[in-house]
Amino acid sequence: MRLKDFSRMVNGTVFGDPEIELTGVSGIQDAGDGDITFISSPGFRKYLEKCRASCVIVKEVLGEIDIAQVQVSNPQYAFAKAIEFFYPRPVFAPGISPKAVVSDKASIGEKATIFPFAYISDGASVGDETVIFPGVYIGEGSSIGRRCVVHPNAVIHGNVKIGDGVIIHPGAVIGSDGFGFVFEAGEHYKIPQVGRVIVHDNVEIGANACVDRATLGETRIGKGTKIDNLVQIAHNVRIGEKSIIVSQVGIAGSCEIGDFVTLAGQAGLADHATIDSGTVVAAQAGVAGHLSRGVYSGAPAIPHKNWLRSQALFARLPELQKRIHDLEEKLKILEKERADAEHK
Repeated sequence: MRLKDFSRMVNGTVFGDPEIELTGVSGIQDAGDGDITFISSPGFRKYLEKCRASCVIVKEVLGEIDIAQVQVSNPQYAFAKAIEFFYPRPVFAPGISPKAVVSDKASIGEKATIFPFAYISDGASVGDETVIFPGVYIGEGSSIGRRCVVHPNAVIHGNVKIGDGVIIHPGAVIGSDGFGFVFEAGEHYKIPQVGRVIVHDNVEIGANACVDRATLGETRIGKGTKIDNLVQIAHNVRIGEKSIIVSQVGIAGSCEIGDFVTLAGQAGLADHATIDSGTVVAAQAGVAGHLSRGVYSGAPAIPHKNWLRSQALFARLPELQKRIHDLEEKLKILEKERADAEHK
């Protein structure tokens, strides 16, 4: 692909020879002749001195460098488009493998691909052009929309509804029982979990993530939300649209999370927590109650600016403790001198 064609694809502006032939895509430290790469921040400019790429994607045109440039508003997005071009997704032959187990009461859409050893139960449906990899289990009455990809060994329990364009990575479990028990007569008595899970269009669910079915009603994942590996989403949780849930986040039951929320790695939400749209929760933060829109850190979570000040103070605690001890000793001396003076 010529540079000018790539630039047109990403609505960019070429600075350099537009006829350069691009043959691949690579990171800035590994790029060679024919490769296109990108820099997303000024800190990566130092690598350009030794970079052998034929073109670099930039947000702001750099000074005098020997590499052609494509200026775009979002270099990382343009780089993603380059990867898509040079590494297109594999296309699988449609059809149902004779080694798959598919109920005669299930519905399989046109051009769907069902790999060997998948299991599709009674009343389940798989949409047009959806790919079901080996080892996938789809429970009774569940539905999967069009152009979805369900990777190996994912489990979709019964009565789960999945929209169009959803990607479910290996080992994910959708619709397992919520963790509900009541203590009675010295035992933890299981509360039946009879609700469902609804996953809207263009959601991505990472490897070994778990989304529990509701006790009653619905656990719901909003359109365009992206969930990383090893995330736990409990029963009756509702997550809005286009949120980002990063690895090892744990969300307890009945939490309400708005649109465009970011929960960074290992953040934890107590049950019935609510988070307003547009909020960012930093890594390992602990959330209870309600968070209005903002950026939060720490456990319990507090506004990020306050947390930074608290962390700075925490680092100085040994020093402050010593200063307090010294002041107490000086105060004792002053009090003793005052007492001695009063007795004279």
